[in-house]
Amino acid sequence: MASEDVKTSESAVSTIVNLAEEAKLAREGVKAPSYAVLSICKSLVAGGVAGGVSRTAVAPLERLKILLQVQNPHSVKYNGTIQGLKYIWRTEGFRGLFKGNGTNCARIVPNSAVKFFSYEQASKGILYLYQQQTDDAQLTPLLRLGAGACAGIIAMSTTYPMDMVRGRLTVQTDSSPYQYRGMFHALSTVLREEGPRALYKGWLPSVIGVIPYVGLNFAVYESLKDRLIKSKAFGLVEDSELSVTTRLACGAAAGTVGQTVAYPLDVIRRRMQMVGWKEAASVVTGDGRNKAPLVYTGMIDAFGKTVRHEGFGALYKGLAPNSVKVVPSIALAFVTYEVVKDILGVEIRISD
Repeated sequence: MASEDVKTSESAVSTIVNLAEEAKLAREGVKAPSYAVLSICKSLVAGGVAGGVSRTAVAPLERLKILLQVQNPHSVKYNGTIQGLKYIWRTEGFRGLFKGNGTNCARIVPNSAVKFFSYEQASKGILYLYQQQTDDAQLTPLLRLGAGACAGIIAMSTTYPMDMVRGRLTVQTDSSPYQYRGMFHALSTVLREEGPRALYKGWLPSVIGVIPYVGLNFAVYESLKDRLIKSKAFGLVEDSELSVTTRLACGAAAGTVGQTVAYPLDVIRRRMQMVGWKEAASVVTGDGRNKAPLVYTGMIDAFGKTVRHEGFGALYKGLAPNSVKVVPSIALAFVTYEVVKDILGVEIRISD
């Protein structure tokens, strides 16, 4: 009888201790494991939805941008945003405007999910380390830039092979002599004909470009939001929250800054991805005058040949449609991410 009383007492003590530990974790802002897993899943879902919605909305502009980036300068088909979209509509119809979008969504959903989740975790990790040094630690724009860069590199590297084949699927037209039938056919064909390393052509300029692009996106977006909330500027803040319209504006500003800085690296990445594709259509070949395939020995060589054959302006080919699409794309991504997380009941702000 005494033994049973002891066991009961021990059980009660254990329960009290566990409850106390849970209360302590709650006070410190640490979620129990089951809730942490659920939060991670919700964060990944929100990031994936945000990526799919934003990219589909601007798919025609995304395709035109890539076509402009790689087209032969001596056989010009696309002269600008409006003319280019009309030409695609006239020659390929409505489906032509969304060519490659399925592969893009298959890539961007996991990419966006990993990117947003990685950013939150990197931000929390950086803030935690910073708090060990000082009590009033806050996430500065520079720290957000670092967290965003880490998130971008992780997400981009994870899904890069799909980005590579998406570029080729986007460039081919109905008159191409050889057709990739879809993402998996393109992946298997590249692996068979060019080897595994071909799936990572253009990876280096992508890594270099993603640091200012994604880093500045997150840094500018979060910093703008914080400044508006703290200063309550222009009467935009209601109950310590920004309206969807204001968040759209912050996302648009963030996207414009990031893409302008990193754009030349995006052009070089696309051109490097085309190298080795024997039957490429509407792709730069040689100096644009002969049939000899253009071979790049690396990123620097790609920069040099592009500028030498086509001038410095070639590094900004496709910037106009990209600028048009980047505002709704980035803005929709950020707002969709936050709205979906609100719906799923996940806390989205990272405490300073």
